Amino acid sequence: MEYSFPRYLLAKQSVDDRALNKDVLQALKAALPADSLSVVEVGGGIGTMLARLLRWDMLPESVAYTLIDASSENIEYARAWLPRWAASAGWGSETIRQGELRLYNAQREVCLRLIAADVFEVVEHVPTAQLLIAHAFLDLVKLPESLSPLLSLTNNLAWLTLNFDGVTTFLPTFDPALDAHLEHLYHETMMAHGDHQTGRKLFGYLERVGARIVAAGASDWVVYPQDGSYAGDEAYFLHFILHFFEQSLGDHPEVEREAFARWLAARRQQIAQGKLVYLTHQMDFLVAVRRLS
Repeated sequence: MEYSFPRYLLAKQSVDDRALNKDVLQALKAALPADSLSVVEVGGGIGTMLARLLRWDMLPESVAYTLIDASSENIEYARAWLPRWAASAGWGSETIRQGELRLYNAQREVCLRLIAADVFEVVEHVPTAQLLIAHAFLDLVKLPESLSPLLSLTNNLAWLTLNFDGVTTFLPTFDPALDAHLEHLYHETMMAHGDHQTGRKLFGYLERVGARIVAAGASDWVVYPQDGSYAGDEAYFLHFILHFFEQSLGDHPEVEREAFARWLAARRQQIAQGKLVYLTHQMDFLVAVRRLS
């Protein structure tokens, strides 16, 4: 199988749609203005969150949206994919000044600026927005030290979603001891760049930097088959999760290679048979942010 990260991001749209905490989402919708809004999204990938917010009628009449992602591949994909998505959804699109995109319909207009950069290298050059979005991002960076620079990008609200919180489960059980061992080691690999318990730790981290939690709740990934098949492209999503495991643990000194190969083969067969269930515990937050120095 060929692995494409943009396709993975497309495939997980339906997974994320189910996962995003609806109470936190409603709190966000109630807090947003009706006329105009400025947004900065960090780790924005190929633009699926913007598409989601438009599909869900979350955004006001006029939006200035800055999407930052460290991957130039993601940004170039976004530049091509978002106009295609817009056309399929009945929106118009055009390229405007300095390569920005304009998405529009009779009710709304979004002016989109796409930036391929490490957000921490450009944070001082990005205008402060009314809303910061960090979707499936904070568990990939070092906290708490990264929190203040990120929150400096907003003077109002931050929507911090799908923050991993230390549970990864595959069903049915393959080998209880091996399942637990691989899960433990996989979580340990996250510590090189982030934290496998980001979700629960954010309660304390946010208080420490003076951000007020407006709403919080679980946003678990739950992927399961119905009548032997998966919704949308979610079988590919599951294959990509196993690919993450293979990349992270394939050369790990505490992993017995033949046992790991059997585990991967069994899990892939379960996907093909429409039997694998995948569960991941995550947390969403909506926070009010004072201007942080």
